[in-house]
Amino acid sequence: MDLTQAELKRFKQDYALHYLEGETKPMDVGQPYLLEAPGATTGILLIHGLMAAPLEMRELADGLNAGGFTVYAPRMVGHGTSADDLARRTRHDWRGSVERGYAILRECCDRVVVAGFSTGAGMALDQAVSHPERYRALVAISAPLLFANPLSNVAGLACLANSLLKSVGLRSLSRDFATNHPDNPDINYRRCPLVCLHQVTLLMLKAYWCLKHLEMPALIVQGDGDPKVAPVSGPALYRRIGSTFKRYVEIQCQQHGIVRGAAAPLTLAAVRDFLAEVA
Repeated sequence: MDLTQAELKRFKQDYALHYLEGETKPMDVGQPYLLEAPGATTGILLIHGLMAAPLEMRELADGLNAGGFTVYAPRMVGHGTSADDLARRTRHDWRGSVERGYAILRECCDRVVVAGFSTGAGMALDQAVSHPERYRALVAISAPLLFANPLSNVAGLACLANSLLKSVGLRSLSRDFATNHPDNPDINYRRCPLVCLHQVTLLMLKAYWCLKHLEMPALIVQGDGDPKVAPVSGPALYRRIGSTFKRYVEIQCQQHGIVRGAAAPLTLAAVRDFLAEVA
């Protein structure tokens, strides 16, 4: 069994195990996919966001594939199944999914660009600072250095409070999930595990402190009216990157999801222009 089929099998097993009536989306939403471009030597590892799934990245993936790139959209474990499944996962589990995606692209491409949206952008940053020798360039779209909701930035305290309540037999008072109001209810969970917000914070803190040593070409894209990721995140990450080859693009949009819908062509154009510069 090749690596692509192994990932698909992993997803189908998780889907069957964690299926939750009324929450789990159709299987095609969470399924990872490989879009090959004939003769392409550069592959793009395109990573979705928190509580989302590979389908979230499909418009961007199709546009990049049409431009001559092979694209692989991995599924971070815990996604495409249920929020209960996601609540059991950590950033280390997500990193494993991304690592397997990289291995899939290296089977068919000489060079790999790591790219992602939202928490997927955080994972892309994590890959770039952890394995700079692997990647030709970095694309981070709406990376959550800071959440727009201040309470989300201190989710770790909520998790600690939950643990204390459970330890003294007051489980009924604990709150493990927050309500999510997604841009894409056909894709995203409506329940957000607080523990995962804390995992995202830890992921971004590590990446941020390491970015000053990053030397590869990097593109940071940020929506100016993002209601979920504080818009100051993009400029702060851009300034932190040590590379002399770095670009910052701001998209005028009042939604978080700038990789789908009306803002998607602007985001695609920014990424394609950057990749043309890299080439």
